[in-house]
Formats: sequence, structure tokens, C-alpha cells
Amino acid sequence: MDAVNVVVLDYGSGNLASAERALRRTGAQVEVTSDFDKALAADGLVVPGVGAYAACMAGLTAVRGDRIIGRRLAGSRPVLGICVGMQILFAEGVEHGERTEGVGEWPGTVERLQAPIVPHMGWNTLQPGEKSVLFDGLDPDTRFYFVHSYGVRRWELEVHEPFTPPSVTWAEHGGDRFVAAVENGPLSATQFHPEKSGDAGAEVLSRWVASLR
Repeated sequence: MDAVNVVVLDYGSGNLASAERALRRTGAQVEVTSDFDKALAADGLVVPGVGAYAACMAGLTAVRGDRIIGRRLAGSRPVLGICVGMQILFAEGVEHGERTEGVGEWPGTVERLQAPIVPHMGWNTLQPGEKSVLFDGLDPDTRFYFVHSYGVRRWELEVHEPFTPPSVTWAEHGGDRFVAAVENGPLSATQFHPEKSGDAGAEVLSRWVASLR
């Protein structure tokens, strides 16, 4: 069986080398590029992201990443967002009083965590969503690596029958609950860094790559 082709979108943000190495270990063929056509044609697209929401959105639109994501999802072609690459999939982000429009695949606002200690930096357990594929069967004590000060604290998308609701995974830091991952048809995302989460992160990436076949 031929290896699946994954593009890590290079828009000036994210741990590109770490993501590339972690994805290669799953057996995928991986290319880091901002090329529109390659990103559109790949079996899977990974959208990383670190830093400020507004800066990430500026970088994303500069390489037409918002259009790439939209066109891929319109054709049911898988996309995985990581960290701020997940956050920009929501409607908007608010940082230091500044509102920035996101890609808008999901409603909701990315806002500062309301916890005694911010940023949230380190290892944390998850509360997997119903019918999760990425986390199904993992030990409840499995921990993933987070580095962030902002997150989505309310899930606002309402889905009614006959449509299947997304699987929303949550985590908690300092008593504040936030979205840690979403699985929504071809669109998946994690607030944590799977490429920095050891064996647990490798398992999540392997499951996502396996879903591309």
C-alpha cells in the first residue's frame, strides 16, 4: 500500500520541523510547503500554529490558507489543526482587547483562559468526546502537552438530527474548562501539541493518518 501524502502548511507559524518529523514517523510522506495546489491535493493537510491569533490569521490569509481549508472541506478532504492552528478555525479570537476574524468553520470565540496561572504549560489529561476516534480506548490518565494562554471555553455549534454532532474533547486547567480537541467529519483539531506529546501524541497522529487511507 502506498504511503499517504500529508502537507504541513507553511504560513510562517508553527513547529514545522517537529510536526514534519512526528508525521514521518507514522509512515506518511510529508512535505512542508505553502504551495496552494500541493496543499489542496494532499491526502491530508496539517495546519500548525503558535503565537498570536492575529499574526497567525495574517500569515494564513497571505498564503490563501483560509481558501485552501475551505476548498478541502467542501470536498471532504481531511484537515488537522494544531494549537493556534485549531483556534483560527473558530469564528474569532480576542487578544488584548483586539478582535480578529477567524476562518469560521466553527462558531465560537478564542479568549484568555480564566485560570490562576496562565499560560497553561505542561502535561494534562483529557475528557474525550463521545464517539471519539482519536482518543478511543486510551487510558484516562494519558497526558498530552499544552502550551497556551487562550482557548475556546464554550462550544457553540448546535447540530440536530439527522446530522452527526462533532466529538468535542475537553481539558481543564486551574478550574477553567476548555476545548482540547474536535473531530468533525474531515475537520479535526487539537489544542495540545501531538508532536510534543510523546507516545500519546504519536498514537493520535497515527490514528489521524490511518483515517486518510
